[in-house]
Amino acid sequence: MTDVAANLLAIRERIASVDRRWTHPVAIVAVTKGFGPEAIGRAVDGGARTIGENYAQELLSKRETIERLHPTVHFIGNLQTNKVRQLVGLVDVWSSLDRRSIVDEVAKRAPGASVLIQVNSTGESGKSGCTPDQVGGLVGHAREVGLEVSGLMTVGPTSGDPGETRAAFATTRALVDDLGLVECSMGMSGDLELAVAAGSTQVRIGTALFGPRPPKP
Repeated sequence: MTDVAANLLAIRERIASVDRRWTHPVAIVAVTKGFGPEAIGRAVDGGARTIGENYAQELLSKRETIERLHPTVHFIGNLQTNKVRQLVGLVDVWSSLDRRSIVDEVAKRAPGASVLIQVNSTGESGKSGCTPDQVGGLVGHAREVGLEVSGLMTVGPTSGDPGETRAAFATTRALVDDLGLVECSMGMSGDLELAVAAGSTQVRIGTALFGPRPPKP
């Protein structure tokens, strides 16, 4: 694994180099998906206190390290209702809620939890997230059942096309502003400059921090 502290500094420099009209700080979520528990230790030691995990079973396998080091944990992957109960107590921010059933399950198992609503801002059929026109209703429902909706999350287009990426990020940022939300989680290792320029408050960084993910066994 590469020098996480040095990589974290490089990412902060990339963020600082972006010409943007927003003055808010941009938080870095260290995505430890695909790496062992030692990645959490390297992230924390390097100065990244917030980690992101995509898979329930993988997150559960890192419980001991999380309970020892106490990072802030964001669950950023597609979430199944039958996994929520197992993750309560490990997840601090549920960042990928995209339908009423999962909103209701999180509200039932983790009352008052901090959440982000995931929006599919690219229109790709294979991507998770509610459609932009569903966001307001889902935010309202989440609040009605007692969840703390801090903002929205999105993933850029699979194509990586800069024009499509800018459009997707602009759509998400506009929804955040229209709904009076705070957090706008968008941008990863390859498109963080575009995300920051569009008003991201939170970037999710994996390979630029830890290097290429090891192959799955």
